[in-house]
Formats: sequence, C-alpha cells, structure tokens
Amino acid sequence: MNALAAYSTSTGEAVQFWVLSTVAVIGALCTILMKKAVHSALCLAGTMIVLAVFYLANGAYFLGVVQIVVYTGAVMMLFLFVVMLVGVTASDSLKETLKGQRWLAALCGLGFGILLVAGIANASLGDFSGLGEANSGGNVEGLAALVFTKYVFAFEITGALLITAAVGAMVLTHRERTERAATQREQAEARVRAGKQVPPLPAPGVYARHNAVDIPGLLPDGTVSDLTVSDTLRARGQIRDVSGQALADLAALEQRAEARLGRLERAEEAGK
Repeated sequence: MNALAAYSTSTGEAVQFWVLSTVAVIGALCTILMKKAVHSALCLAGTMIVLAVFYLANGAYFLGVVQIVVYTGAVMMLFLFVVMLVGVTASDSLKETLKGQRWLAALCGLGFGILLVAGIANASLGDFSGLGEANSGGNVEGLAALVFTKYVFAFEITGALLITAAVGAMVLTHRERTERAATQREQAEARVRAGKQVPPLPAPGVYARHNAVDIPGLLPDGTVSDLTVSDTLRARGQIRDVSGQALADLAALEQRAEARLGRLERAEEAGK
C-alpha cells in the first residue's frame, strides 16, 4: 500500500499540477518574450512563486520558504526596483551587438534543454523514495545531508562559479582614477566661474500646492521654474503642468483681496 501510494497521484494533486504548471510556463514564456524588462521581471517573479508552491506541495517546506523569501522577495524585487529606477518605459534593444551571439544562445538553450530532459527522465524512470523516507529526520536535515554528502562537489563548484562571476563583474566595472579628485572648494569655484546655479535648487512643487517630483515649482508670478524638475522626466514627457491652475487661483485670490479691501475702505468712510 505504501509503495502504491508513493507512485499514485490524487485528483487534487493532478489539478494543482496542471493549473500551476500552465501558469508557470506562461510566466516563463512571457519572461523571454516581453519587450520591456520590468514586465519580464514581474513574469519571472510569478513563475518563482509558482515553483515555491510546488516545493511546499511536495513537502519541501524549507525550499519553498527560501524560494519566496530569498529569490522572489529579495533577488527579483531588487532587480525589479533597479529596472524601474533605470526606466519603466525603456525597452530592450533587439539589435545584435556581437556577431554570432544568437547562434551561441540557441546552442546553449539546446544544451540546457537536453540536460533538463535527461534530468526529468532520470527522475521519472528510476526508483525514488517517498516523502516520509526523505523527510524522516526533518526536511532541513535531509536537504543538508544531500547537499553536503552526495552533491557536495556540485554545490562547491556552483558556489565557486557564483563567486567568480561576482568578482568578474566588479573587475569589469572598476575604473582606476588617473587624476586627482577635485575638492569641494574647487568644485564650488568651478560652478561659480561657469555661471551655474550656485545655491541649492528649489524643491519640486514650490508655490504649486503639490510636492510631487513631476510637478515643476512656480515662481511668485505663476510661471514655471525649469530648475525644479529633473531633466530625465522632462525628456520622457512625464511633467505635469499646474501653472494654469495656479494662475487661476492667484487671480481669484487677488479678486478676493481687492473685494475685502474695498469693503474695509467703505467701512472706514462710513465710520467717518
């Protein structure tokens, strides 16, 4: 009975697998087919959440929690925030910059597909242990026993590869300074000689009854101050103009002030 239960699948498990696997495959396809990087990151985050549900459903509670907390909650959200800071409206260029990179990517994808099919075939055709036997000493303990005994070399090689990639990224982005850095006094003197804005720039939304970064500040006469908004937002066309509303409010305020002054003058004349 135990062996039969290990090789059988209930109706609920089958429905869960086919529904969630469809969502995971759609998310994976959208990750590579979306033109905007932020949309690809969101689709990949959805696929990772579905994988975490698969881990939890199969009794791998530690892997499920790590998948959500570390990969989806930390790594993917950090990548998503970086992409959104760089530019949500920017789409990736589809122009091939390196000759042969598409053929190399196709070859790598084919090799990865062969490894994936071989791994699935090995897992489905061979004998496997049930969840009770695998988690007999605890899920974390069973995972640690596999990582540090059977798969210790693969684990260490993967760690060395990740460290090498991190060091390589730092080496490629590092630039040696070839000249002395200017002091703060020298930078201030250079700004004065260039005739640039010497005092701090005014904050966005000054005199505009708003403090959003996409609303330019207004001068006392109601005109827009270009120094209060970022050049990036101006280039994207994401600046909201509230000068018309501000001028209308200023005119209404002047009319109310004139009416109040007129009433005061009439009251003074009547008192005399």
